[in-house]
Amino acid sequence: MAIFMIPLLVGLMSAVALADPPSNDVFTGATPVTIGFKEIRDTSQATTDSDDAQLNATCGAPATDASVWYVLQGSDQNVVVDVSSTYSAGVLVGVGSEGNLQPVTCGFGTVTFFAAAGTTYYILAIDDQFDGGGNGGSLEIAFLEVPPPPTLNINLDRFGTVDAKTGVATISGTFTCSNGNSVEAFVEASQNVGRFTITGSGSFFNNIKRPCDGSPHPWSADVVPQNGKFAGGKSLTMTFSFACGPFQCTSGFLEQTVQLRGSPM
Repeated sequence: MAIFMIPLLVGLMSAVALADPPSNDVFTGATPVTIGFKEIRDTSQATTDSDDAQLNATCGAPATDASVWYVLQGSDQNVVVDVSSTYSAGVLVGVGSEGNLQPVTCGFGTVTFFAAAGTTYYILAIDDQFDGGGNGGSLEIAFLEVPPPPTLNINLDRFGTVDAKTGVATISGTFTCSNGNSVEAFVEASQNVGRFTITGSGSFFNNIKRPCDGSPHPWSADVVPQNGKFAGGKSLTMTFSFACGPFQCTSGFLEQTVQLRGSPM
């Protein structure tokens, strides 16, 4: 029995070692995709070649191991390519022809780009070896449309407060946003106190407690004076605000006079 088992084991080992690479291992075998395409692919037998190196020449990934190709026809929309995988994966996007591709974008994990109608985009998913080694594994790749930018509306309350001891003013209001992960506001205030103009600044940041769910949420910011103390009375307040989603941000600006009410010392 042993005489026959040894050749059999050798044959099995050779079959594993000589397993075929993925069908899209090379440029000419690029998998056609459209927005919404997703797949999980074993890239452990994928290779790298001169086409990979040519596209990577201006991107500078440490390695282009275990690379596989995809091809997308542009349709005038923003595209997200996500490569969440069991290894450190990167994405390179180019236009042109084999051996003469011009880079559009490249990066680790996720990239976005505008895919113009009439243009063919070649996408290379690689093992960039940022994790220290290995040759591919289970590649999870998805081609998605970029979600719409956040919407943001921020309001200031008519009245604020001021700490008579420190001169710090507290400005408050509400914000309403959608399609965002975070909201940030920068507040600048000025107030004429006697012969002087007191100026100050503060900020507010929210990323978890009050989500961008389309409902109004309260916010407040302490405005610290820079050259004196704020006092009870009118203060001109300017607010710059930003709401950011996974890929895009929206900004806003508001200027309003707020009546500061003094607090007990």
